[in-house]
Amino acid sequence: MKILLVEDDRWVSPFIKKGLQEKGYVVDAAFDGEEGFHLALSQTYDLIILDILLPEMNGYEVLKNIREKEVLTPVICLTAKDEKEDIVQGLELGADDYLVKPFSFTELLARIKAVLRRGKKDAEQSKLNVGDLTLDLMNRTAYRNETKIELSNREFLLLEYLMRNAEQILTRTMILENVWGYNFDPSSNIIDVHVNHLRTKIDKDFPQKLIHTIKGAGYVLKSE
Repeated sequence: MKILLVEDDRWVSPFIKKGLQEKGYVVDAAFDGEEGFHLALSQTYDLIILDILLPEMNGYEVLKNIREKEVLTPVICLTAKDEKEDIVQGLELGADDYLVKPFSFTELLARIKAVLRRGKKDAEQSKLNVGDLTLDLMNRTAYRNETKIELSNREFLLLEYLMRNAEQILTRTMILENVWGYNFDPSSNIIDVHVNHLRTKIDKDFPQKLIHTIKGAGYVLKSE
């Protein structure tokens, strides 16, 4: 398990890092908000421990910015600010837990384990499966028989909609309104073009076809 620790206190940070390393975690340490933000974007972590009172960019800003960049890594906030409003603000910005200083390392370790357990459960629930096709919603990746399939953002959204409604016939109007978010233009072939591109990626190299055209009705994704 790899953890990003963003803490500017030059005594607290080494103490936490050493304790976590002794428990078998790999730990990267950042000492200001900007460094922590860039590490969170450029590296993959299982957990981020984030102090709130940071130089350069405070913890709330770091949290807000990484969530806007769709970094979904679980975050535990550390702070000396124990006002209810501060805790609520952190949670509303996307923190998974909040620990007020001073705290014991034992309590921090227990919180880490609890958040990681929740994250594992959420990850298991964030995958869609139809036949040998898997869509990982958290990491935004698709696989068939463990072969990774590269998708554009629109293709990903289209495939997610098809998989969430597997075995159901979906009209072009339904697809356009749910994936594109605007009303259907009867003269547009945008749905057919995108479905054909997606079908090429999903079905072309595999004997079992999953995306089917229902003449006069629309499309259905199913495993026969």
